[in-house]
Amino acid sequence: MTTNITPGDVALSDWRAIYRGAPVALDPATRAQVAASADAVQSILAKGEPVYGINTGFGKLASVRIGDADLETLQRNIVLSHAAGVGAPMPKPVARLMMVLKLASLAQGASGVRPATLDLLAAMIAEDLIPVVPAQGSVGASGDLAPLAHMTAAMIGVGEIFSGDARRPAAEALGNAGLSPIVLGAKEGLALLNGTQFSTAYALAGLFESELLFRSALVTGALSTDAARGSDTPFDPRIHALRRHRGQIETADALRNLMAGSAIRTSHLTDDPRVQDPYCLRCQPQVMGAALDVLRQAAGTLATEANGVSDNPLIFADTGEALSGGNFHAEPVAFAADMIALAVCEIGSLAERRIAMLVDPALSGLPAFLTPKPGLNSGFMIPQVTAAALVAENKQRAYPASVDSIPTSANQEDHVSMAAHGARRLGGMVENAMHVIAIELLAAAQGCDFHAPLLSSPPLEAVRRLVRSRVPHLDDDRHLHPDLVAAANLVRSGAVVDAAAPMALPGFDADEA
Repeated sequence: MTTNITPGDVALSDWRAIYRGAPVALDPATRAQVAASADAVQSILAKGEPVYGINTGFGKLASVRIGDADLETLQRNIVLSHAAGVGAPMPKPVARLMMVLKLASLAQGASGVRPATLDLLAAMIAEDLIPVVPAQGSVGASGDLAPLAHMTAAMIGVGEIFSGDARRPAAEALGNAGLSPIVLGAKEGLALLNGTQFSTAYALAGLFESELLFRSALVTGALSTDAARGSDTPFDPRIHALRRHRGQIETADALRNLMAGSAIRTSHLTDDPRVQDPYCLRCQPQVMGAALDVLRQAAGTLATEANGVSDNPLIFADTGEALSGGNFHAEPVAFAADMIALAVCEIGSLAERRIAMLVDPALSGLPAFLTPKPGLNSGFMIPQVTAAALVAENKQRAYPASVDSIPTSANQEDHVSMAAHGARRLGGMVENAMHVIAIELLAAAQGCDFHAPLLSSPPLEAVRRLVRSRVPHLDDDRHLHPDLVAAANLVRSGAVVDAAAPMALPGFDADEA
């Protein structure tokens, strides 16, 4: 289904759909305001006054006046000189999302680009012509200059483009699609380079992947609670109503509903000598609920950023003014990315503690390392070690990026956000945490196997059947890596969450927040 873009008013759910590959259609009503903005640039030039980025140099060179004959060269030069990124290319879905974010920003008519420039960007998105953009080189102010320069370079026929599965020279890829490279007019190179779209695209991608991670962890957390014959009393709504945190209340509701009807739980409602479960079970609503609240706050920040205009200077066609400011500074994105990183780290950390609890007979009451013949077999001994390693790696990555700053451009740009790598790290962190959840999925299913013939709740039994359709019960030791891969695929694909349907699990959309 095509996602219609009304610049400045795009829902988070639409950005999610675009990230997942939905076709895009730009509201045609934007053309008039875009044209008016481009006309305003020409009017400003006609006045003969110096205006940053239109007829001056850039950054520390802003005081250098550029003659009319060199204005097109100035815009081409900024693209070529700023295309100085390094490292592996952006993943195509993230790069495509970046392009759509830039399209929506420019279409608001505050950047001074011509409709034809917008048309080329829209056509590249429609034809799946995704520029090859090295992912390293932005400090998150003055905008994501290097990566956006690589995107723009492809538009002028320089660099490379992913065309389908092939990587081709940009001019060739454009020509094969019946498109021609563009000659940038006054202000256009700067408008395309300046902005937070690279950082925002990565942060949104991290957010959307962490949403699946969060929901999957609720399912595996409930399954682990049953595997350990834990109590659902800590999920009683009266407890959480007294504290009043929305995320905590909703998380407790989800966990309680996931366990509803469990015969395993019913079997130890009376005469259970244990008084309280370990925190990794008992405090799930408090920890996961706090993560949910933080992730929703980050979602709100990113939804606002995605709908904003973040280049400089900004063109106000109604008054014919070009105003210099600092909307390119990605501090909001940096803070949001740091919040997501902290939440992802804690989701994985809590899950690892549940795995460690399950393999410890003193805590779980289950066979040591979840194997019927401990000693001869090691069972889940090393998967827990793997989970611990992944959690440790995420802790190292979770250090806030936003507290760092290195001055650039000869100290003209003396405070930067570091949003770019703060957002870029999220994909790897979520992937690590997904593997932790996958290990918990296997361990919890194995733990529940020992309670046969007692069954868990209907939704959790549906999850167990899914797991057992891919990974058999672990009796004697076997090559475990394929089991971990299969479980990770189930989590990453969303199949685990889907199997728990029709359970309603909390999400991050603004209308839910």
